[in-house]
Amino acid sequence: MTTTATIESTETIELTPSYKLPLVLVISAPVLALVQVWLSLPIALVGLFLMFQTARIRLLFTPTAMDVYSTSTLIRSFPYRDWQNWRIFWNPVPILFYFKEVKSIHFLPILFDPKMLRTCLEQRYPLKSSADEL
Repeated sequence: MTTTATIESTETIELTPSYKLPLVLVISAPVLALVQVWLSLPIALVGLFLMFQTARIRLLFTPTAMDVYSTSTLIRSFPYRDWQNWRIFWNPVPILFYFKEVKSIHFLPILFDPKMLRTCLEQRYPLKSSADEL
């Protein structure tokens, strides 16, 4: 396993899945059902969907692009040369990863190790200033 201190720009890094966000949603749904049944059902369904996605989606940071895999099939490659910006929203508990390309924007729930995600992003596509980060 590669640690955050040993990442080389020529390495391909596969992020470790993190089930924290889906588990929080699934566990909070029954508690929320005590207050609002109709709100708890969609939260439980989103949590289960995210748990399924966490099990099958993989992010790989290659020297030239961020690749998204579904199990072992490449879904899409995002070359760093097309990126304009990225952010991880809500630092105390990272829940959403945003990045902007020349022609589109993307939002991904944090289903991966957030520290390694940030390390890979800072190493592969550093932000121009710390003011860009929320």
